[in-house]
Amino acid sequence: MARISGSGTEGDWAGFARLFLAVAAGLFLGYLALAFIVDPYDSGRSTLLSAGAVRQQGPRTAAALRGRDPAFSGAVIGNSHIQLIEPARLSAATGIPFVQLSVPATGPGEQLALIGWFLRHHPRPDALVLSIDDLWCTDDPALPNDKPFPFWLYGPDTLSYLRGLLRWPVAQEVFGRIGWLLGARRKTARADGFWDYEPDYIRLGDLDGERFRVARETPAPDAADRGKAGPGFPAAERLGAVMAALPPETPVVMVFPPVYAAGAARVGTPRARAETACRDAMRAALARHPRSAVVDGRQDRPALHDPTLFFDRTHYRHGLARPLADDIAATLNGLRSRAPHASEP
Repeated sequence: MARISGSGTEGDWAGFARLFLAVAAGLFLGYLALAFIVDPYDSGRSTLLSAGAVRQQGPRTAAALRGRDPAFSGAVIGNSHIQLIEPARLSAATGIPFVQLSVPATGPGEQLALIGWFLRHHPRPDALVLSIDDLWCTDDPALPNDKPFPFWLYGPDTLSYLRGLLRWPVAQEVFGRIGWLLGARRKTARADGFWDYEPDYIRLGDLDGERFRVARETPAPDAADRGKAGPGFPAAERLGAVMAALPPETPVVMVFPPVYAAGAARVGTPRARAETACRDAMRAALARHPRSAVVDGRQDRPALHDPTLFFDRTHYRHGLARPLADDIAATLNGLRSRAPHASEP
């Protein structure tokens, strides 16, 4: 019987390895090309299959299409503490078509990324509304995020975007979007991004029950939160750079969202001093833009002592959100009608 030579066996394995690598590389590049063309979140990097509608998905990725939509020239950016501001209400009062780009459970790092995305697609926006809450008061220059966020989707770097497409959940979205595009009835989400969380809270149970009472009435501690006492606030520095680069005619409103009275810091405490220092730093950052103003929803007034207007210490109801939206709109209209500064063209 003839014996198979060792060199022949090695050659067979080498050929198989080359074939395997070639097939793997082909599949890899084929998927990457397919994912880029499909553009699973409609980011506009490929418009071959853009449907002009928002497929039902979470706001973390839906903002890719909403933030570049030319139908909107004003944006509300923040988290769930500004989520209940209705863009249609702002639009009706100002004549500016607004989109809600708020994403729950995000902080300054994610929100600055969304601001950057909106401005790349709207370099001369008609208005910006920015919600600044206590999460902006971190002293960590990395601006860490507690929840996963697709920074790769909103960054300017194409290589980072391609790496993002290689994630398994994204691959699932690629094929999910293909099915959606081919479907006879495409389920879509609101183009303006408004997501009313009030029904979601109401479904959780009795608003006067123990669960909600504890969430509302537990007082804030007198000590400042660790990592939020200053003296430096890196998020303010980055926000200031954004403000300085904006077109001077764009009106910008910074909103300090309402907090229920029990959640407000007691005057004279370390917590109150830390919060004041942070808000002062944010005001200074905003002041780098000539056409800007603050709407202070935290300013003490009877509504902030009304438990029927809050679910917990920081999530309020329509009875407070709608007057706040009216204040924002009035402030925007005032900024637009104001005579330009000497530094403005």
